[in-house]
Amino acid sequence: MDYDVKDLNLAKDGKLRIEWANHNMAVLNRIRKQFAKEKPLKGARVAACLHVTTETASLMQTLKAGGAKVVLCASNPLSTQDDVAASLVKHDRIPVFAIKGENNRTYYKHIHAALDHKPQYTMDDGADLVSTLHSDRSDLIGGVKGGTEETTTGVIRLKSMAAGGVLRYPIIAVNDAQTKHFFDNRYGTGQSTIDGIVRATNRLLAGSNFVVCGYGWCGRGVAMRARGMGAAVIITEVDPLRALEAVMDGFAVMPIRQAARIGDFFCTLTGDINVIRKEHFQLMKDGAIVSNSGHFNVELDLEGLEQISKSRRRIRSFVEEFTLESGRRVNVLGEGRLINLAAAEGHPSSVMDMSFANQALCLEFMVRRKSALEKTVHPVPEKIDKQIAREKLVSMGIKIDRLTAEQAKYLASWEMGT
Repeated sequence: MDYDVKDLNLAKDGKLRIEWANHNMAVLNRIRKQFAKEKPLKGARVAACLHVTTETASLMQTLKAGGAKVVLCASNPLSTQDDVAASLVKHDRIPVFAIKGENNRTYYKHIHAALDHKPQYTMDDGADLVSTLHSDRSDLIGGVKGGTEETTTGVIRLKSMAAGGVLRYPIIAVNDAQTKHFFDNRYGTGQSTIDGIVRATNRLLAGSNFVVCGYGWCGRGVAMRARGMGAAVIITEVDPLRALEAVMDGFAVMPIRQAARIGDFFCTLTGDINVIRKEHFQLMKDGAIVSNSGHFNVELDLEGLEQISKSRRRIRSFVEEFTLESGRRVNVLGEGRLINLAAAEGHPSSVMDMSFANQALCLEFMVRRKSALEKTVHPVPEKIDKQIAREKLVSMGIKIDRLTAEQAKYLASWEMGT
């Protein structure tokens, strides 16, 4: 078996951490038992480009239990948990190509290594696997039957490919499932981003001005948690509806140029490029802390920051200090990459339980489906979304009501009025 991980001697610790995560992944555990019994994925070759974390390990174990032949590479150079990667190789015999801190060249080398396994299905987080497949490894696309996408950034890229007529196989947007973005993006990103910022800096949030760039589901989550820690939260937005929602939720809303002057902490969560630019860095307070929790580090104009800096140094783990020509200092966390995974451990397992249950069941849906789906981006089937929500409630010991026959008839009719 080929693989490339940091150190197989880390496998023991990784196995224990995977076991700990599994304790809080009741829905995925139920799916794993069902998969082990029915083998719905038997023989399916799956290449997954995901954050190599304990929760992802549980998903890989579930797919293998279902009969799939799985290979895994990282979807971000800083998100890999090396002990988890080692455990998957040593204890689960799953090929993994991922090393925390790998450079860009190694990152894409690992993506190509995963594609060397000639997948029939892809699982992506950010669409780097899919875009590499379409650009550099197009000879393999004929054998690919379908795929899934985990995150907002990837869905945006894939919809662009579909609109341009270049997407050559169907993909289900797992990110858009209600049991994914309502919970993973809001509660998972909210908690894990704050965790990453605090671990990296050990700074007090209470009493600070915390600037959140983007008020999508991830931005909502971070804003909620920062306010809960005692920060005064400022939202920057380009969408008038989201900006209005932020105002109605009680947050200050202003342009990034205005926020740059008063912010103590900054976090971008937009999925777009150059959200905080050179002209914004020049306005920041001495000691401002800048981070990103959007998928790619392009949200921060780090090249522009370097141009206006007279020196830079790593002042502590995951913190790089840029001294501007003015003498003011700007601290960038985690190289501008996902701070919740660069400096912390990513989303809590109970949240990823629902996200990865979507991944597993959507893959099963594609494998079982007899007729081919159109070569575009598809929503998660509503039946799967609701099934996961029901299973999660059961695992939490929560019961809900059912419609009576009379109520169901009323909702389905037009004849009955007031």
